[in-house]
Amino acid sequence: MMAMRVPVLTYHAVNIAGNDYHDNDHVAFAADLRLIGDLGLRIVPLVWLVEQHLGVANRDLTRCVALSCDDGSDFDYFDLDHPTHGRQRSLFNCLRDYRREHVAQAQPNLHLTSFVIASTQARNTIDRECLVGRGWMRDSWWRAALVSGLMAIENHSFDHNHPCLPTPGADDMPRGSVMHVDNALRAEAEIETAQQFLNDRLAPRRSRLFCYPFGHVPDYLRLSWLPQHGSRCGLLAAFGDGAKPVTAAADIWNLPRYICGWHWKSPDELRAILTDACR
Repeated sequence: MMAMRVPVLTYHAVNIAGNDYHDNDHVAFAADLRLIGDLGLRIVPLVWLVEQHLGVANRDLTRCVALSCDDGSDFDYFDLDHPTHGRQRSLFNCLRDYRREHVAQAQPNLHLTSFVIASTQARNTIDRECLVGRGWMRDSWWRAALVSGLMAIENHSFDHNHPCLPTPGADDMPRGSVMHVDNALRAEAEIETAQQFLNDRLAPRRSRLFCYPFGHVPDYLRLSWLPQHGSRCGLLAAFGDGAKPVTAAADIWNLPRYICGWHWKSPDELRAILTDACR
């Protein structure tokens, strides 16, 4: 089996506080695609890392990078006019722009995995209470994103157990953190119900990856529920943060990622991460 040491870079398309690299994940994403190409690194689908880890594939992942984004807002797929900071190029269209403009740095496996919140009601509430209330957390683009071959849609829980939701979660679960998912009833409500929703929307495609909301990783999910029930739900792996490259030694139910705006805030900081991770 070939060795693997692959950094996973993660973005949040709702992070728009300006139009510069440090305060806009769209600007950062477009610049980072160019940096990855300039460094001679290959972008590969996130699921390839999981398949390599599980031993069901044996690809050469030397000097590779995988890309993901969280929450599943419309900014992932559509260009939108932000009420404060103007027109924003979607992450999806940044991929298309890169493919069109950088023929000399071709990325034949160019791909982005979007971890989305399943519940329509939760997405609508989050949009109204925490974004700009313009209905920009829809699922209407999920299938088109999949069909494009440039994006995957994966599980970011049923409702993110988000603090803005007005009622308790399953089994009277307090809102505000996935750390409260500490028993089977709560796990089934947040993960298995989301799997069912996504698979209904994406059929015949199926969700295979889970990402912990907020980057919080409860021991109950990582050590107990997911190892026992993840495969029954169709899940192969789960992702947290961790700020390390994915290797064969990584925990399949807590694979690490680097988060834009947290683990790096400038092209130079990302260059240092990639130089070290892909050595």
